[in-house]
Amino acid sequence: MAELEIRDLHVRIEELEILKGVDLSIDRGEIHALMGPNGSGKSTLANTLLGHPNYEITQGAIIFAGQDITEAEPHERAKAGLFLAFQYPVSIPGVSIANFLRMAINAKREEPIGVKEFRGLLERAVELLDVDRSFTSRPLNDGFSGGEKKRAEILQMAMLAPDIAILDETDSGLDIDALRTVAEGVAKLHASQGLGALIITHYQRILHYIKPQFVHIMLDGRIVLRGGEELVERLEREGYDQIRQEHSAVV
Repeated sequence: MAELEIRDLHVRIEELEILKGVDLSIDRGEIHALMGPNGSGKSTLANTLLGHPNYEITQGAIIFAGQDITEAEPHERAKAGLFLAFQYPVSIPGVSIANFLRMAINAKREEPIGVKEFRGLLERAVELLDVDRSFTSRPLNDGFSGGEKKRAEILQMAMLAPDIAILDETDSGLDIDALRTVAEGVAKLHASQGLGALIITHYQRILHYIKPQFVHIMLDGRIVLRGGEELVERLEREGYDQIRQEHSAVV
């Protein structure tokens, strides 16, 4: 059994069905890419996986580490080892990155982390990701550039050490340098911690820096095509229209 299994997932908002039977399995240490045009259901899947209350599951199940988490609260999913990197991270003025990280770690533990242990974890994380230690004293995302926000999220991943990370269009609005920051951070955590990741995007450019082992194409709330890196290359040549036409012909 895979670490994360999505089985025949149907999701709606109010009366609008968005996901129409999604099946997807992700194991720890695997890099998956979920691609599709705007409105195909990619972000709905991300939000549903982390338990956003606006998304109603009408059919199917989400299994994580052998446990059914379909009805679990967001904090329970995070505590179990799921992580969502948001498309638009919120700022928290007055709360430093270091204090936020300590609170996040404590939320996953029975006993609060000690000062010495926390400092050790933080030092190893900033060294691994080549982050300036002074960065962790800044208020979380307050006045941050797009690249700095993503760097803060990658640092969160390093500290929380999730089994599976969901990166929801984390490349949106990033310049090349910021994109490399994200890609290098994910690659380092994949190598050092065995991180599994689902990279959700409608662009190909981030996948030039993070090479996925598995690629899935989503159209109209369904995964219609699966493969490897060759699908990324095909999308660069043909776009989504050709795949849409082929899928419509089969249906």
